[in-house]
Amino acid sequence: MASASPRPSHRRSLRKRRTVVITAAVAAAGLGAGVLVMNANAGAVDLYHQSLPAKDGWAASGSGTTGGSKADSAHTYTVSTRAQLVKALGSVTDTTPRIIKVKGTIDANTNDAGKKLSCADYASGTGYSLSAYLKAFDPATYGSKAPAGAQEKAREAAEAKQKKNIVFRVPSNTTIVGVPGSNAGIRGGSLQVQNVKNVIVRNLTFADTQDCFPQWDPTDGSSGEWNSNYDSVTLRGATNVWADHNTFTDAPTFDKSEATYFGRKYQVHDGALDITNGSDLVTVERNLFSNHDKTMLIGSSDTDSTGKLRVTIHHNVWKGIVQRAPLARIGQIHLYNNLYDTATLNGYAPKYSIDSRAKAQVVAEHNAWKLPSGAKPAKLLSGDGTGSIAGGGNLVNGTTTDLVAAYNAASSKKIKTTVNWKPALTAGLQTSAKNLLTELTGTTGAGVLS
Repeated sequence: MASASPRPSHRRSLRKRRTVVITAAVAAAGLGAGVLVMNANAGAVDLYHQSLPAKDGWAASGSGTTGGSKADSAHTYTVSTRAQLVKALGSVTDTTPRIIKVKGTIDANTNDAGKKLSCADYASGTGYSLSAYLKAFDPATYGSKAPAGAQEKAREAAEAKQKKNIVFRVPSNTTIVGVPGSNAGIRGGSLQVQNVKNVIVRNLTFADTQDCFPQWDPTDGSSGEWNSNYDSVTLRGATNVWADHNTFTDAPTFDKSEATYFGRKYQVHDGALDITNGSDLVTVERNLFSNHDKTMLIGSSDTDSTGKLRVTIHHNVWKGIVQRAPLARIGQIHLYNNLYDTATLNGYAPKYSIDSRAKAQVVAEHNAWKLPSGAKPAKLLSGDGTGSIAGGGNLVNGTTTDLVAAYNAASSKKIKTTVNWKPALTAGLQTSAKNLLTELTGTTGAGVLS
């Protein structure tokens, strides 16, 4: 298998130059230390025009991923409000290269004048109220059929109002980058990268993307579930996408603070970064995923898109994650040099890390897991009996561990150990995971690029 030098690759904004690393505190709960990476040579590196380096995962395939690097000055924007972001994105059908610099934190739940909007504002005029909804769908009287009726229609109307406000559709040939040192990010919003290509998203904190109006579905599982909309970033039918040095978190609204209705958690959060509906050629690197339940879904269903869903996931930190890191279906997924800290954080207790199902072809190599006392390696994987996970060199608490063997020994639905492809786009692959805990802690996520 092709590999680059085992030297850690903190090179996103460095272009092989010498670096100075300055440690700083990160404000977000449970995220640990952050690092501000600065160029030791004269002049700042231009983050905004950078393209994905050659061979850096699946998104380097074909013509690569350049985002808005060719944008002219007329299509280069600095935005600090929701209204400015909407204007900079423009029409999703306009493929003119554009660069959007996000300065500060944008609150998606605001109107065009910047006034804060609440769930009550979205519900106003629709006839929806949570109390009426709970009364209408109480399982004791409504039963277990799919939700329908006046209150469900009212919920859908209120949801549509919120969706219009918080979903930001990204055109092709776009780079969205957080301005260094500005605490750049989007709170409560959802970037939708749908049926477009060549998009770069970097250096942003995506926090607390909430659905004000979760739907009760009595038919979901044996006891029903509350289901929400809106991933922080969602890729649907998207091609050539690079997500780099972002932070994804539910903070400050952790799931443990949510109420329970009908015996199930009232879940207002959906995915962090989901890659579905035939999306293809995606590289996800040096992101921090923290304080979240259903984190990354690859493939929307067992019948998504054969021949697509090719995703590279490397040098990310997963901390306080319950599941789906990732859940993979159908595609060819390469996971390398990721760090998984499976200690319970802010109430987020782990179920599993990687799920390979629906004939997914996963190669997981040289990743590191940090397990608390008593946790079992057999619980790190999941599957339906049709998926594969190949690769080796994975460490659990510093010890090389065959994760598939541990899982298969404890499960009737065996994970296969051979795949139908061999990774070739492996820039930055380190052939040892032993130093990932120290190397990645504080060098991933938003706020470390300059």
